[in-house]
Amino acid sequence: MEELYKAIEEKIKASGYPRKISGEDVYDDICDQIDGKENGSYVLLSKFDDDVIFEYHISIMDSEFNLGILTMRTPEGVFETDFDK
Repeated sequence: MEELYKAIEEKIKASGYPRKISGEDVYDDICDQIDGKENGSYVLLSKFDDDVIFEYHISIMDSEFNLGILTMRTPEGVFETDFDK
């Protein structure tokens, strides 16, 4: 799992996101957001910090999910990363 967390962090940092980020926290947030959801495609919003909104574009399958695009809206600007690339 540590490799997955690190990969999440690296993709987010590569987008120019200027704040400290934890891949584990992002992963846990996604898992909390999708808990109990049926299979399908979703756009989910999460207030990640007091002034930061994360917008997840997620596809949910039976026992897994795919995070496509993550948009991070901060006072410093809007940052986006495509996890499918």
